[in-house]
Amino acid sequence: QTVRWHIELQPWASPTPSLNYEASRFLKYISTSQISCEHMNLNSLKGYSETSKKPWSICLDERFSLIHRIRSKQCRLYSLGLGNDDNQFELSMANSGCEVHRFDPSIKSAHVQEGQHLWYHRLSIDWRDPNPAIAAHKLHSHTKKLGTVLNEFGHQKIDVLKADVESAEWKILENLILEDVVEQIGQLVFEVHIHWPGFEVSGNDSTVVRYWYSLLRELELKDFRLFHTYKDLSKPQMFLKKEAFNASSCYTLSWVNTRWK
Repeated sequence: QTVRWHIELQPWASPTPSLNYEASRFLKYISTSQISCEHMNLNSLKGYSETSKKPWSICLDERFSLIHRIRSKQCRLYSLGLGNDDNQFELSMANSGCEVHRFDPSIKSAHVQEGQHLWYHRLSIDWRDPNPAIAAHKLHSHTKKLGTVLNEFGHQKIDVLKADVESAEWKILENLILEDVVEQIGQLVFEVHIHWPGFEVSGNDSTVVRYWYSLLRELELKDFRLFHTYKDLSKPQMFLKKEAFNASSCYTLSWVNTRWK
């Protein structure tokens, strides 16, 4: 299998590159469910309280594997975050018997177990592994790619990958696609940030939006289907540093891998 270094970019949305056309195509795409999911919250599961500040929606329909894996206590959640996030969703998943791994570079010790099913790891999931030559000098460079962590932990599959990584999500998603790690994931729940291009994403505005759109289309090619979108109106209503297109700077998007029955 050949290693891909770049994702395939989709054709421009219009005959000549135009931010209006790119933005309109992208925003329509992230606002339109591709598959319906009837059961999206954990109310039906024991130990769940509706206090989560954000709708981290997962699909619990019978036709997908997640609900069955929760019932058989075989599910695994990886949660990527930075610091002071609301962790009600992680606690709820742990209470329902899922093995929950929370990756957060701000915690005090390398690995902390809380209760039977919840672990915290002082690691930041990145789109590249640390350079060994530099890492030796920087003891605090606790950054690894998701594929590397899966190998080190001996995990073949993640039922849910939740990420709120303040604009690093685009490059992380690209890495998961290029290295085929997404195929080991059952559902993705990502907060995406569109008020600026994101870390190490370059190009003019229309190029950036085309890249974002192309990444999400790659997910679709890998049989992921968007089933829930939440537009966060509590965040600044900004699109690439402009108040434009009636967009929020932040959306929470949920996909299910339809290959995982």
